[in-house]
Formats: sequence, C-alpha cells, structure tokens
Amino acid sequence: MSIRVLIADDEKLMRSGLRAILAAEPDIEVAGEAGDGLEAIASAERLRPDVVLMDVRMPNLDGLAATERLLARAEGVRVVMLTTFDLDEYVYEALRAGASGFVLKDAPADQLLTAIRVVAQGEALLAPSITRRLIAEYARRPRAAGRPDQLRELTERELEVMRLMAGGLSNAEIAEHLIVGEATIKTHVSRILAKLGLRDRTQAVVLAYESGLVQPGNPDAN
Repeated sequence: MSIRVLIADDEKLMRSGLRAILAAEPDIEVAGEAGDGLEAIASAERLRPDVVLMDVRMPNLDGLAATERLLARAEGVRVVMLTTFDLDEYVYEALRAGASGFVLKDAPADQLLTAIRVVAQGEALLAPSITRRLIAEYARRPRAAGRPDQLRELTERELEVMRLMAGGLSNAEIAEHLIVGEATIKTHVSRILAKLGLRDRTQAVVLAYESGLVQPGNPDAN
C-alpha cells in the first residue's frame, strides 16, 4: 500500500518541489497540501494521511503548535518536521510535541524519503547532526537521582534494551548485542513504548536521557 503524505509548508515553491520528489516514488502518494498550521490540522483530519511533512515556521499557527494539536486529536498520523534551521529549540519542541522525525530542508532527497518510510512504519528518525546536538544538550544537564517513577514498571531486560536504544542501536544490533532474536527485541520495544505511553523510539530515547537512565557516551550507565 502507498504511504499517504500531506505536505505542509507556507512556500508554494517548496511544496511543489516536495510534491515532485514524492510523486516519483511508487510507494508514496501525495494526499494533499497545506499552507499554514491551521490548514495542516484541518487537512490532516479530513484526508487522514500516514505522514505529515510539517514546516516549522508557518503563518497563523507554526508547525510545532500544529503538530501538538494534530497529534492530540488524530490517531495514526505521524509527523516529520522540516526546517531550514538546525536549531536546538526547534528539536526539543518538536520532540515534545510528538514529532517522529526531524529533517533539514537542504538534506538530500533520499534522506527525506527514508525519513518518510521509516516514520510510516512506526519508527522514528532524526538527522545525524540533530541527534549529536540533542545528546550534547543532555550531556550538560545534571543527572537525575535514582530511577524515575515512570521507569519503575520496566523489567531489567526492558531497561537494558532502552539503554541500548538510547545508544543509537537498531533492533538488529540490540539483538546481536544481547544474543537473542530480533523478534524478541521488537517485542521488548513494543512493551517499553506501551508501558511508558510513548509514541515511538525517539520519545523513548529522549526519556532515557532526560531521566538519567543513560549518560551521553555511556549507554550502559544505570
């Protein structure tokens, strides 16, 4: 089945360029376009796309606020944030709003397409430069004392898997590290997200750093 994508950007030329890139892919369908945050919410609720490409800076309602409102009201929709600016505050606000991906507008087309496909499958994706800045920010923060309450429901194995996720390992890499099958790791990840009420891996990684479960550069810390 095709991945239905809604393009939300206030620049018509940018929307046209994105539409051309997406339309050339056999597994992607452009469901519609929106020129501001309010229109993006209304269009997403009407068209029910799988993924919304959401520009950060838009009139009437910016992409960050639109993402938060949309994800609070529409189930099954995932958001990839688009921006020209690789700025920390956008990254944090986008992740807190529930975005599953964050891609720079000047990134190669294949990175954008990968982000759409990964997010549509229920995973999450951040540009490498953004991931580095995110981890660097948490490295400057004081570590939380003790295990946060929201992590108490996790088993020791689930905590171990979450630490490895925070270290940037894929399911296959975690399975190899723990010497178990990849299907087992997928089950652990699903249970972690369900127990913590998280949307995807990105939110799990953010929580791992915010809670002090891991320290940047030391995913095995506890």
